[in-house]
Amino acid sequence: MKTNHSIDISSQLKGMGTTGMNGFRTKRMFLAGAFAFAFTTACATGPRPTPVAMNAVEKPAVTVPAAAPTSAPAEKGDADGQFAQALKAYEAGDLDAARKGFEAVVSQEPKALNARFNLGVIAEKQNRPVDARAAYEQVLALDPAHTPSVMNLGLMHRHEGQLDEALSLYTKALQSPGHEHDEPVLNALAATYRLAGKLDEAEATGRRVLARSKDNPEAYKTLALVAYDRGQYRLAELLVVNARKVAQDDPAISNTLGMIYLKMDDRPRALAQFQKAVSLDDNFAPGHLNLGALALSYRDYAGAEKSFTKALSLEPDGVEGQLYLAYALDGQKGLDPKKGVAAGEVFEKVLARAADKPEAVCGAGWAYASDRAGFEKAIAFLDRCKELSATTEQDKQLITAKVNGLQNMLKNPPPAPAPAAATADAEGEPKKDAAATGGAGSSVMNQLPQDASAPEQGAPEAAPDAAPETAPAADEASGNGQAAPTPAPAP
Repeated sequence: MKTNHSIDISSQLKGMGTTGMNGFRTKRMFLAGAFAFAFTTACATGPRPTPVAMNAVEKPAVTVPAAAPTSAPAEKGDADGQFAQALKAYEAGDLDAARKGFEAVVSQEPKALNARFNLGVIAEKQNRPVDARAAYEQVLALDPAHTPSVMNLGLMHRHEGQLDEALSLYTKALQSPGHEHDEPVLNALAATYRLAGKLDEAEATGRRVLARSKDNPEAYKTLALVAYDRGQYRLAELLVVNARKVAQDDPAISNTLGMIYLKMDDRPRALAQFQKAVSLDDNFAPGHLNLGALALSYRDYAGAEKSFTKALSLEPDGVEGQLYLAYALDGQKGLDPKKGVAAGEVFEKVLARAADKPEAVCGAGWAYASDRAGFEKAIAFLDRCKELSATTEQDKQLITAKVNGLQNMLKNPPPAPAPAAATADAEGEPKKDAAATGGAGSSVMNQLPQDASAPEQGAPEAAPDAAPETAPAADEASGNGQAAPTPAPAP
């Protein structure tokens, strides 16, 4: 997906760390650029589409706008029964049967808007985005203010980084008579203005919602993120608190609070809010991504791996999640070279989605270099890394030396296994590295003080523009030079 319209967190990347044994500065430079646009998925994510009833009456849907039903011309005669059967098939998980049923309805009633909309929903679920887009556009050609189609098509535009198209879509819908104050569309418009960097327009649109609905949590969340973007963290906190009063179970609110506390340099409270987000909804992927990023900043690679794996189980196509999972695995290669190979494989998955992504090219090379089984791939990726325009002459020399060393090792027979005493403790258990396990073999995240106090009780005293100091993530044992990412908020 993904675009770079997330929070710019490059100012938080202080202290990029030492270069490690290999002194690979180019890799750090690439990572800094990547982290500045971290977790765009979180900012562009919305509720997944769900079908609407045949003749449902429109009702406000703030937290799940994509599911908001709207009025439509009645499907008559046999179309009624076909629509009901198609909806039943959908609910039973038989998407092919549901698709055929809704197509039959449309063939009889070409203006059956909800049947056309449901075909778009099914196409999305079957990973047919072109068909989904066509279905929503067909509905909007008949009714430009069909709210579910506006919301779903707008979300698709946002996922593809087509913010101008999304803004145009929302604006046209709001210009339809009787729809000037549609709250779901106004909230989507405000959020998209913010993603496009049009903060004044985003604020004005959010306040337009609150002028008619003073307790609208979506408007408060957008205004909080606008304040966050402007560095007004105290104001952002106040606005999020207002949102929480009317939407206590919304995980995105806790997630945004976590980001605010991170900016206030209060990591324990940030951690508590990220944990609360996933406790409210264990399927809230941005919360798991942010927990993983925070763990990575503490060099808790095992904890980061767990969080990123969970996030990817929820959003398998998230390039950022894949990239950070690779970093988490790479951080453990000093203990287990096989983790380096695993990291290389994940870096390759990133490259399958984003060809020639510099940090993935170079990352794969250094990750595969940790184990003899990956030496040949390491050489190939390091050679590619060497040819990148951003690679300095000094770094090219380092790569050349590393490649020559790997080639020489491949020419010689593999070394004999190390004595047991070198890899195990007195009781035969593998030795553990404190930086990777959190000191005593448990996640460092579990050892931090858990301050879960309500935000209303006051935030820590800090300058409004203070940025948290990101812990260097240079793994001296394995020659890593990677810097830890910093989480970004999800609207």
